[in-house]
Amino acid sequence: MLLIFDCDGVLVDSEPLSCRIDAEILTECGVPYTAEDVARDFTGVSIKDQIARIESERGTRLPADFTERLNRTLFQRFETELKPIPGVREAILALPFRRCVASSSIPERIALSLRVTGLADLFDTIFSSTQVARGKPAPDLFLHAARQMNARPEDCLVVEDSMAGVQAAIAAGMRVIGFAGGGHCGPDHAENLRRAGAPIVINRMADLPGTVQELA
Repeated sequence: MLLIFDCDGVLVDSEPLSCRIDAEILTECGVPYTAEDVARDFTGVSIKDQIARIESERGTRLPADFTERLNRTLFQRFETELKPIPGVREAILALPFRRCVASSSIPERIALSLRVTGLADLFDTIFSSTQVARGKPAPDLFLHAARQMNARPEDCLVVEDSMAGVQAAIAAGMRVIGFAGGGHCGPDHAENLRRAGAPIVINRMADLPGTVQELA
């Protein structure tokens, strides 16, 4: 079995920080958003798809340097403020299966996130939505990861915190565990993941090893 981990909100508790910064930069660009708006609309979505949706829905064009400004600010704050999801290292080390990361973030952000949280040594392989035509909720990223890891979709188990990610895993023909223990997860998050199609949702990383073993 191949375990495929999302990064933001599953391995690292980045969503509250990144949503806040995203909203700040968007508002500075004249497109007002709150952190709650960003969390609701764009959790698990690639920056490319986020920009396209904002420009379509708001009838505007974001500055050409929007992505650069956003990433520069995020990277600076991640260096000092980013933390791992509690218990995630211990949970991963308790699982004897092959593993990789497949995230909507750009490769540089994934690598930085894993480094500053002390998780980089757990993953030899990371995959980014920049490597495929369509981001989540399309299945492209997860299917790409499976191909590169020489695994059949039916032999993959995805751990995801976003509705888009859950939908992508199911569209790829993979099993999925929803995770609702990140700092951005409100009281309805677990139910939203179930509604997106996750048959099992956990709230603590301590529950991951037992859940995975039951599905193996």
